[in-house]
Amino acid sequence: MERSGELPFNELPEGCIANALSFTTPLDVARLSAVSPMFKSAAISNVVWERFLPSDVEHILSTSPAGSLLLESVSSKRELYFSLCDNPVLVDNGRRSFSLEKKSGKKRYMLSAMDLVITWSHTPRYWKWNSNPASRFPEVAELITVCWLEIRGKINTSMLSPSILYTANLVFKFSIEAYGLDDQPVEVAMKLDGDKICAHTVCWNEERRRGQQFRTARRPVDLFNFSCRRYVPARESDGHYPKRRGDGWLEIELGDFFCMEGEDGELEMRVFDGTNYWKHGLIVEGIEIRPKEVGASPGS
Repeated sequence: MERSGELPFNELPEGCIANALSFTTPLDVARLSAVSPMFKSAAISNVVWERFLPSDVEHILSTSPAGSLLLESVSSKRELYFSLCDNPVLVDNGRRSFSLEKKSGKKRYMLSAMDLVITWSHTPRYWKWNSNPASRFPEVAELITVCWLEIRGKINTSMLSPSILYTANLVFKFSIEAYGLDDQPVEVAMKLDGDKICAHTVCWNEERRRGQQFRTARRPVDLFNFSCRRYVPARESDGHYPKRRGDGWLEIELGDFFCMEGEDGELEMRVFDGTNYWKHGLIVEGIEIRPKEVGASPGS
């Protein structure tokens, strides 16, 4: 028997339910929408989804033609939310992409190869820039041949969601003719305002995870009379190997960092392979910075 003066929960105004839902998470809202028709109606309210969107989302999108078009075309905050989860938007003149993590609404960015500092990337002898139908960006960087392979990327932490553990991943592919990118450990590191926050080694070769012990690195005519065929012994990395993403690219983890509330610093990521033999066929799409979720599928 209900006590006098109490309103049954299912008779609460829809706006009151929507306001309560806005203090949960997108995943909770999806589950609670099945409770009753009233909850289902409240779950699509702009009140709910506006709270899940980053407070500066309109500013971010308004600086991009694609983002401005998206703002004009969506009919609700919910539609905007899911569009940003499923379809990254190019910002900063197409040099970066912006999207949201579907379960949390937290920001994720990918720095394109054009936004990275790749040693000798503008020397046609060593690198070339191509369009790639599988990429979200206008161009990707494809390695022709180098010994010294170095890739750096930077992002200001104020652009990210606060109080979140982030992970950074190099996103890449190999061309059919790739060589020299095998079992050797590759150094990766992350710095925040110049202070190193993590460093380890990774391995280019996805097949090492399946037990392969040696690879043969080949190159065509060697201009410096080095051997055209070179056996590379398998040395141990720190257990970090490429993983296949949902979009067809590979990714390898560069490190994690916790983005503090109110933090405004420069996060720098570095990949370095200085082994003294030739490498060819690495295709770099960019570096993705996204909230880390244990057990999540790469690129999901």
